[in-house]
Amino acid sequence: MKLLDPLFRAGECRAVFSDAAALQCMLDFEAALAHAEAAVGVIPSDAVDPIAAACHAELYDLDAIAHDAARAGNLAIPMVKHLTARVKDTDASAARYVHWGATSQDAIDTGFVLQLKRALSVVEADLQRLIVALARRTAEHRHTVMVGRTWMQHALPTTLGLKLAGTLDALLRHRQRLTELTPRVLALQFGGAAGTLASLGDAGMLVAERLAEQLQLTLPATPWHGQRDRVAEVAAWFGSLTGTLGKLARDVSLLMQTEIGEVAEPAGAGRGGSSTMPHKRNPVSSAVVLAAAQRVPALVGTVFSAMVQEHERGLGGWHAEWEVLPELIQLSAGALSVSAELVEGLEVHPDAMRANLDVTGGLIMAEAVTMALGEALGRLDAHKLVEEKCRQAQAEGRHLKTVLAEEPKITMHLSTAELERLLDPVNYTGVADTLIGRVLAAAEGD
Repeated sequence: MKLLDPLFRAGECRAVFSDAAALQCMLDFEAALAHAEAAVGVIPSDAVDPIAAACHAELYDLDAIAHDAARAGNLAIPMVKHLTARVKDTDASAARYVHWGATSQDAIDTGFVLQLKRALSVVEADLQRLIVALARRTAEHRHTVMVGRTWMQHALPTTLGLKLAGTLDALLRHRQRLTELTPRVLALQFGGAAGTLASLGDAGMLVAERLAEQLQLTLPATPWHGQRDRVAEVAAWFGSLTGTLGKLARDVSLLMQTEIGEVAEPAGAGRGGSSTMPHKRNPVSSAVVLAAAQRVPALVGTVFSAMVQEHERGLGGWHAEWEVLPELIQLSAGALSVSAELVEGLEVHPDAMRANLDVTGGLIMAEAVTMALGEALGRLDAHKLVEEKCRQAQAEGRHLKTVLAEEPKITMHLSTAELERLLDPVNYTGVADTLIGRVLAAAEGD
């Protein structure tokens, strides 16, 4: 389905998980392994250059490797076979030391970690881009008052700045989690056939140390062939991030509905149009993000279910990760890239926000009146009285202010001017500005 790649997998992560990139990262492992083993005297130093020279993905027929993998059960076995043959063409002696002391899972898992390292670098940059964009838009609309909605209904006034600050706050936490997990998950996989590195004798740890240094990866306390918490942690992080992006996209798409019209996605030639209705302007960016938010949780679930593996090498569970993890990461990364573009170009319509605040004829401000009246009547009695007046206003199709101004039980405590002030949404946003300031300070502080 490459036709859909630009839609759902926008950004640089698509290239990170190409077939050629996957093969190259496994070859990078093989080249680094030769360097590390030669450095500690496990293999002859003159074997390194011939092996390293053959570790370039463009030298190999990807279709042939894929065909052979169908029989072998994984990509590393045919990769090593083809690599060895190519090295043998130039140096038969060096060919003896290809993949020396390693196992297929070492090459596959470490190859994936190298891909992940590049992917996380791309994602970190896109995450920072979105954070910067959200901080700017939050500050810009710090005092843009709009309807706050609960259970999809008008609740109380809020500000667009606070709504955006909520997403920004979540993304700051995601960034912190990414910083914390990166050294844990970017770990070398190197254990040999059963995780003991027995084939390397006493030199096993020396090779592992050199190999981790060569690849700039963390050296774990033990090989993790059967312990998949690292990949599960990565999957969970991407799943959580995509959920946050999905919430943002859901809100944007709801606010973009014709009847509401408070925001709109960025405009552009051919963007969001319909094949039959010339007037349409669809929330296409939100659709992409929401599609990812629908698909990613199931992929995360697959990774978690694959954690239950057998003994020192999993059967089926490990294999289930191979396509799921790249798919999961690409969808999440695509959603992140699209979200940054969405926030940067988001169109905001304050006039529509003000009009929607007035749609209920003052009912949205009933709590403000109740709280002010409660000082004289008590909260419960005030609530009951204002509730009756709200129902009367709805039944008679009149503005709440008019109905309240006719009630002596209210006017004896609240003047016309006080009612006017209480029924203005601008005066009832609570500590929204303070909360926004806290989030913006955190964003700037990082």
